[in-house]
Amino acid sequence: MVSPIAASSKEGSPSKGDAPEPAPIRRLHESLVNRIAAGEIIHRPASALKELIENCLDAGATTIRIQIKDGGLKLLQIQDNGCGIKKADLPILAQRFTTSKLSTFSDLAHLTTYGFRGEALASISHVANLTVITKTRKDSCAWKAAYLDGELSPAHPGHAPDPKPCAGNDGTTITVENLFYNTPARLSAIRNSSEEYARILDVVTKYSVHNAGVSFSCKKAGSNTPDLSTPSSSTTHQAIRMLYGQGVAKDLLNIEVSPAAPISTKQKGKRKRKESDDLDEEEDGEDVLSNSDGEAVADETEWRAEVYFTNANYHAKKTVFLLFINHRLVESPRIKRAIEAVYTGVLPKGASPFVYLSLQLDPTTVDVNVHPTKREVHFLNEESITERIADEIQAKLARVGERVFEYQTLLTGGIAEPDTGKKSKGKEKMRDPEADSDEEHGHPTTTSAAKKKVLSQHKVRTSVADRTLDSMFPVAIPSRHGSREGVEEDDAEVGATPDTRVQHISESMCFLATIARLRERVRKAKHIQLAEILDKHTFVGVVDLQRELSLVQHSTKLYLVNHGALIEELFYQLGLRQFGDFSRLKLSPSPPLRQLIALAVDAEDTEKSKLSKSEIVDGIFDILISRRDMLFEYFSLSISAEGLVESLPLLLPKFMPNLDKLPLFLMRLGPQVNWTAEAECFDTFLHELAYFYTPGPGPLASALKRSAEDDPSDGGAERDDIGQVMAAEKWQIQHILFPAMRRYLVPPKSLLARDVVQVANVPDLYRVFERC
Repeated sequence: MVSPIAASSKEGSPSKGDAPEPAPIRRLHESLVNRIAAGEIIHRPASALKELIENCLDAGATTIRIQIKDGGLKLLQIQDNGCGIKKADLPILAQRFTTSKLSTFSDLAHLTTYGFRGEALASISHVANLTVITKTRKDSCAWKAAYLDGELSPAHPGHAPDPKPCAGNDGTTITVENLFYNTPARLSAIRNSSEEYARILDVVTKYSVHNAGVSFSCKKAGSNTPDLSTPSSSTTHQAIRMLYGQGVAKDLLNIEVSPAAPISTKQKGKRKRKESDDLDEEEDGEDVLSNSDGEAVADETEWRAEVYFTNANYHAKKTVFLLFINHRLVESPRIKRAIEAVYTGVLPKGASPFVYLSLQLDPTTVDVNVHPTKREVHFLNEESITERIADEIQAKLARVGERVFEYQTLLTGGIAEPDTGKKSKGKEKMRDPEADSDEEHGHPTTTSAAKKKVLSQHKVRTSVADRTLDSMFPVAIPSRHGSREGVEEDDAEVGATPDTRVQHISESMCFLATIARLRERVRKAKHIQLAEILDKHTFVGVVDLQRELSLVQHSTKLYLVNHGALIEELFYQLGLRQFGDFSRLKLSPSPPLRQLIALAVDAEDTEKSKLSKSEIVDGIFDILISRRDMLFEYFSLSISAEGLVESLPLLLPKFMPNLDKLPLFLMRLGPQVNWTAEAECFDTFLHELAYFYTPGPGPLASALKRSAEDDPSDGGAERDDIGQVMAAEKWQIQHILFPAMRRYLVPPKSLLARDVVQVANVPDLYRVFERC
């Protein structure tokens, strides 16, 4: 049985004997032809910009300003100060094959300009909205014209399409808007705007290097600062340093090559040539070219090449190759492969160089009309010229020879300099003494050239003995703030010694399901990256003690952290870790609980409360007395039946809390702790205990500070006391609390919201300063 689909397909198909009717041939509409041609010239915004830059340079511009929006799709504007365009030429400016560069076909043989076919503006006008504002030096005003599909079009509906007078400077401003608006297939193929903008910057960068005497500027529309800016009248070496960084510029070599330049035949024999070799070596070492019949033909073609290339010290992951032939940016895989072959035996495997090659040839030997976008050109004697340039590069590298390595000793000391007669900043020729001993015994060694080079911006300080912020103000190790008198440590010693090793704090055995859930919540909230930063950080210094800000370094990044928030979270987790098994801090003599609460309540503003201060004190006192058995069993907070505070929980060995905050801590236990539910009770009590342990100026230091401000003439002693308290607190933060955080803190993601902020990254700083 045949399916209906199969049957219908058989009925619709012609029989073998019937020949199909030929389709008629029609002439394509002119607009369709132009749009197809435009697609060959304008592939993406970067290719349109390349054509416009070449027009600016042909006009003799010394300043070129570029603005981009949405990667060039919404807006691409380029302004130059060149010779401008005459008003009489504006009607045919965007028509195909209209140019001022050619008049006869023979002119192609002597072409020295960028554009010649007259298709760039025409192609752009067929796939975008094109506007031109131009003024010659003889014109009294500028002229503005809009174009659509190669013809003048009115700027606004109902207006005439003729050019309109307007204000403007000498030169030309070309604005391209809504690129590819009428070619949805091409528009959908364009990737995100960031990638297109990067391609645009790459094109502008390459032309800025080759035209070092022209000032280039490229920025996004609406931005105040350009992403690329070069001054006029700079050298090629300066342009490379500004655009590609000091890392390339410091290892840059320069040569000029011409047919008369001598070439060593020994160097030719050493290098493996990947291309076909038409070059024969005679016995006397002179170079000649041979034709297909084997007859010697003299190479009389005049040409000149200037090459900037990096030495053996520089290597990147990808080859950066800038090739300009007769000032035209082109691509040549053959020349690129030949130069990469030179570096095969010089750089480590996988490493690539930076090469800028400007080749000037006789225009009669160059065919520039072999590619729609002029991306490729063909020229005579390409193999021999490539061979000569590659040999000269190899000879220069061989003469430079040695690789130089840098090493860093101290962050504050910069790069160590060798003790030699010659001056060299931060560089020293290194030789491994073990390798010397191996060579003396005839053993093969691995040279230091095989070691991976670490760039300066990726070097990391690894010694915690390096200077911190506080080390620049030498002081003795301060004593602890708060009086030690009347305090005894029951299970752990508290002392201000330079020994910063953190004693091990084991997790208590607790079978309460509430505590198990709280501990599990802490583990699940862990942020992996933040934990790595705290685990491997280097403490830099306390920035602001009042605002609780400190600096820490991890790898090549610098972080500003709110140490108060981190320390409070640390003590909360330490309290949860030791729940039911705290060490005790005995108070002798034991202060009365009611009196401590009264001190804190007196300092509070209770006008909005319906209770008097005495009633508030009685209420908090009754709450704590009624729950003193639970407080002692779970938290080691001992309160006698007479209302005396006998001991406090000790969360961290070698760290004593600021007892000036004890009245505030006891007062807050009344209203801030949820005494009605078990989970909330434990959680809120541990948070109050962590707040009590977090370092801070406390009431005593605040009172001393206010006293010194009220009476500056008699505040010397108070200022000394405040300074001692602050110095002691800084010492505790650096030597006790940050090491404890490294070991015990499980940082939650919530700290990233505002308490840990990256403020600097060394590679980013290098990129900023290399452009200065």
